[in-house]
Amino acid sequence: MADTIVVAGAGSIGCFVGGLLAAAGREVRFLARPRMVAELQAHGLTLTDRDGGSRHVPAASLSVTDDPAVLAQARWILVTVKSGATVEMGESIARHAKPEAVVISLQNGIGNADRLRAVARGQRVVAGMVPFNVVHRGEGRFHRGTDGSLTVEAGVPGLLSTLSVPGLALAEHSDMSGLAWGKLLMNLNNALNALSGLPLRQQLADRRWRRVLAASQREALELMAAAKIVPAKVGKVRPRLLPGILSLPDAVFQLLAGAMVKIDPEARSSLWEDLEKRRPTEIDHLQGAVVELARSLGRDAPLNRKVLEAVKRAEAAGTGSPRMTAEALGLTRTSSS
Repeated sequence: MADTIVVAGAGSIGCFVGGLLAAAGREVRFLARPRMVAELQAHGLTLTDRDGGSRHVPAASLSVTDDPAVLAQARWILVTVKSGATVEMGESIARHAKPEAVVISLQNGIGNADRLRAVARGQRVVAGMVPFNVVHRGEGRFHRGTDGSLTVEAGVPGLLSTLSVPGLALAEHSDMSGLAWGKLLMNLNNALNALSGLPLRQQLADRRWRRVLAASQREALELMAAAKIVPAKVGKVRPRLLPGILSLPDAVFQLLAGAMVKIDPEARSSLWEDLEKRRPTEIDHLQGAVVELARSLGRDAPLNRKVLEAVKRAEAAGTGSPRMTAEALGLTRTSSS
C-alpha cells in the first residue's frame, strides 16, 4: 500500500489536486466515471492556473480506472465526488479499502465527513476544505481560477507531508465544522453564478447580484446564530462582515475586493458547469443546507429557498444556465438593512 493516493471521484477538483500530486511524483490512482477515464487516457492531464502556471502529466504516466477495487491499494483516499454521491462512494470505500487507509473529504457542503464516517469500516475519516475554483475545459484540461489553501483537519500524521507539493497551498485547521459553515456562506454564490450565466468576476462586480448574495448570507448567519453555529473565517474576512462588504457600492467594493479576492476572468462556479453539462447539481447541499437548518429550528429561509427552487427549475429544464437577472429571482430582501 505504501503511500499510494487514490482520488475517489476524479472530476474537476479531483483531477486538479490529483494531477498536482502526480506531477510532483506522488503515486496516484484516479477512480473516475468511464467518460473521464477515456478522456484522461486519451489526453493526459493539463493543469493551468490564474497566475500562468502550467503542468502536464502525460496519459502514459496516469493510472486511471472506473473499478472501485483500486481503493484497496490506497494509503490515502481523497474523496472529491459531489455531495450527493458521498454515501455511495463511502460504501465503496467500506467494501474495498484497507482498514488502515485514511479518507479525506475534499467536498463542498455540510456533513460529508460525517456521512463517510457513518459507513466507514475502520478507516479514519478526515474533514477537508477546497477553497479554489476549477473549470474543466475538456481534453484533460483543468484550470484553477481562484486562490486559497487546501485545508485539512489538524493532527493527522503524515498527511501534510503527503499533500505538500508545488502549486498546492496547504493549511491545517482545528475547527473543520466551523470552517465548513464559513465555506458554505461563500458557496451560496455558486448557485447565483450559475443562474446568472456570467463569469464570476463579472457577476461579483454587479452590486445587484452582490446584494442578493449578501441577503442570502445574512439569512444564513441569522439561522446559524439561532443554532449556536459559529462559522469560521475563510480567507481574509470574518463571516459576519461579508454581507456588509458585498452590499457596498461598486467602486468601493472593487477597492476592497482587489485585496480580498483574486478571480480569473474565465472562472465560473462548479454549479454553473453542472447546469451547462446537464448534470445534477449540489444545490441541496448549499442553499438546501440553509433551508434544512431553518426547518430544524422551526423556521423558514425564504431567500435561500427561492434560489434553491430556481436552480431546481433550471435542472429540470435541462437547457443549461437560465441566464437570469438578479431582479428576475424576485428576492425583495436585497438591501443592506
